[in-house]
Amino acid sequence: MDYFVGYRRLEVTDAELALTFPVVVLYPSRTAGQAETLGHYTLDVAHEAPVAAGTFPVVLLSHGTGSSGLVHRNLAHYLARHGWVVGLPEHPFNNRDNDAWAGTPQNLVARPRHLQLAIDALSEDSGLAGALRPDGVSLIGHSLGGYTALALAGGRPTATPRDSPDWQQQPIPVPAGARVRALVLLAPATPWFMAPGALSGVRVPMLLLEAERDEHLTRFHGEIVRNGVPDARRLTHRVVPNAGHFSFLSPFPAARVSPGFPPSQDPAGFDRLQFHAVLYPEILAFLSQTV
Repeated sequence: MDYFVGYRRLEVTDAELALTFPVVVLYPSRTAGQAETLGHYTLDVAHEAPVAAGTFPVVLLSHGTGSSGLVHRNLAHYLARHGWVVGLPEHPFNNRDNDAWAGTPQNLVARPRHLQLAIDALSEDSGLAGALRPDGVSLIGHSLGGYTALALAGGRPTATPRDSPDWQQQPIPVPAGARVRALVLLAPATPWFMAPGALSGVRVPMLLLEAERDEHLTRFHGEIVRNGVPDARRLTHRVVPNAGHFSFLSPFPAARVSPGFPPSQDPAGFDRLQFHAVLYPEILAFLSQTV
């Protein structure tokens, strides 16, 4: 069943770090939408519309380093139209407007924590709480968002020497007890899970999509996942032919497509629009099998 798409923006507080961060939420609605400006983009959504009757599964999407959840806006919109509540948190100090924590141990600690806080915020929001299925959430992560999703789903990451001020490996503390049902990993960054057993606690169904021509991450990152999960039968894996690292991002408006803006670029001959017409149903079908 197709729905219209409602939209609201939550402000999440991290009292421990004395900061707030936004979460864009797209959800099924029976109220027709209109073109609304969200950041640099335009989406057909109904602002603050009531959620459609019923209860719906929840998925959170963790963006890559120095990016924004809205670079996955079309995927989020597609999932909401097909009956999912989708949260798009903007990771503090690791986003397009403020990337001060990039490459720091603090960022590796904060990202899973803030993803969990975003999940909590959805479940506590008066306009959403009654419409959310109570049996856990699914997570989608691109690039460093893949690290974030794996960490929250039971992974035990270790900071590499280059991540640590004293150049020593050290465990990265992550929230415990998150009820994660499934993972979708899009060109994930994973070197923090190289230690033996680091992914032995990740026991949920997982879709791993790698880019054949990833210009930022080697296939080693995918190998860490494929060799580290405890049950390979729960892992669905595919390498996307000719895709680049940013090919998983929603196509950008024509005015933003430029060789000087790498997220808008793909390897020669790759059709991002055509790929996304296949990608969204693939992700929806995978997630739907888990609920």
